[in-house]
Amino acid sequence: MNFLRNLLAAIIGTLIAFGIMFFMFVIFVSLVNTEESVSVKKNSVLELQMKYPINDYTGNNEGEPFDILFDKAQGLDQILHAIKVAKEDDNIKGISISNNYISAGISTTQAIRNALSDFKESGKFIYAFGDYYLQKDYYLASVADSIFLNPVGAVDFKGLSAEVLYFKDLQDKTGVKMEVIRHGKYKSAVEPFLSNEMSEDNRTQIKELMSSIWNSIISEISVDRSISEQDINIIADTLGGRKPEYAKASGLLDEVVYYDEYENRLKQAIGISKEDKLNSISLEDYMKMSRKKKLYSGKDKIAVIFAQGNILYGEGGPDMIGQGIMNKAIIKARDDKTVKAIVLRVNSPGGSALTSDIIWRELEIAKGKKPLVVSMGDVAASGGYYISAGADQIYAEPTTITGSIGVFGTIPNINELAANIGINAEQVGTNKNSVDYSFFEPMSDEFRAYVKEGIESTYQTFLTKVSEGRNITIAEADSVAQGRVWSGAEAKKLGLVDELGGLDDAIEAAALLADVDSYSVKKYPKYKSSFERLMEDFGGASIFNKEELIREEIGAEVYGIYKEVRSAMEQKGIQARLPFTLTIK
Repeated sequence: MNFLRNLLAAIIGTLIAFGIMFFMFVIFVSLVNTEESVSVKKNSVLELQMKYPINDYTGNNEGEPFDILFDKAQGLDQILHAIKVAKEDDNIKGISISNNYISAGISTTQAIRNALSDFKESGKFIYAFGDYYLQKDYYLASVADSIFLNPVGAVDFKGLSAEVLYFKDLQDKTGVKMEVIRHGKYKSAVEPFLSNEMSEDNRTQIKELMSSIWNSIISEISVDRSISEQDINIIADTLGGRKPEYAKASGLLDEVVYYDEYENRLKQAIGISKEDKLNSISLEDYMKMSRKKKLYSGKDKIAVIFAQGNILYGEGGPDMIGQGIMNKAIIKARDDKTVKAIVLRVNSPGGSALTSDIIWRELEIAKGKKPLVVSMGDVAASGGYYISAGADQIYAEPTTITGSIGVFGTIPNINELAANIGINAEQVGTNKNSVDYSFFEPMSDEFRAYVKEGIESTYQTFLTKVSEGRNITIAEADSVAQGRVWSGAEAKKLGLVDELGGLDDAIEAAALLADVDSYSVKKYPKYKSSFERLMEDFGGASIFNKEELIREEIGAEVYGIYKEVRSAMEQKGIQARLPFTLTIK
């Protein structure tokens, strides 16, 4: 009895100790993360340095004490809001774009660049400084009135390139392969598992996609830097930014200076002497302050629903689109009488065809009650286009990657590996098709035909959705489908999108369709708080970012391959997904 009593006392004591430690930890984290009041001094410069990856939307409450335990991210919506507020802020005299290594897609970068271009219309200045400009960072900086570079820096300006990984040899060597069934001339999401080389069809579509995106980029640079597009291409071909003197001579930048000299240029632009202190405020701090300033006001509301990440069956979250959290958001917006129109912001390469259809159906019901407008971000392809197709209007950035109207299925098979290591699997079933497929056996012709039938059926359903949503014939839908990927600019010409523009343009269009002049914006969905995520992850490595640990252990290149293979292994059911994982550099 003494032993049991002592054991129980020890257990209770341990639990109490853990409770006290946890309570102290909560207090400590809260104190560390307490926001100080933010104020903007007169004659200040807004330092536009984006330190963290940029998502369309973060969706949780700012300043939560446990956010420091998770990957930090910045919301594009908050960045754009801050720039708009700064445009009207008398204390902000200009913006300094300083040493950015922007972690965002090209369309996201373009949206920020457009906001900066609008900021310049206030008559305020924008300067940019870089110790070294990567290509995307230079594209953003090129909107500035003056661009400065460190004397030992360079401008990485060479045109766009893309890389696609192929795994056929890896499959042959390991005995682990993917059985694939697809529909679409260009539906090459499965091509890396079938070949070691890129097909001409795939090469053609990637080349044309990148050319369209590149043309959009250089057309904007051409206007702001007063350099012809032809000369910009010559600069890229000759690596005309590889030395500071070359970059300046070619017109890519204005001055080659050290950062302290750059600060003097900022003081001069403000109108103060070199001896005066330069007042500046970081983007991070300014976003905290600007949140309190509403740019939209009115009793009527426009709902903005953010759909970002791969489309997978399930609840979903900040980095994954699931029918659970998405449909709850759609229903809330649909049933809210103050919401007069809905904008769906899509940033997704697609995924599960089933989940896409479930979300599409809920959007169709909502569209029957309120106007529905889609705004496309960096990518709205395949399943991302599926959920967009039925909207009253579709907006895309010129550099958006969209289309990819096609479907495929991938099923892992380890028959060769099993044979090599001495594993034999035997199956027993009650009916002819009860054992339809085994990872350990070659895929039968009957099962392949069954999957192929599902692929064809899903593709026809996809075409029907596009045909009805875009008011075109099935044949017309098929002519721009076949898994082909398009830029936003190309999609506009083909009728897959209605207008080129950003999220604000889509919101204005939704308000016009709803016939409301004064309105506020209500954002969906609300994701789990940092405390809820902490409780979910409390016993696991995920609170310490296990993905980052894996990347550090095996290296970035091998980690990329690991992610590709893992993603393929996780795909369940028929997929409406972007036809390749495309890394544009």
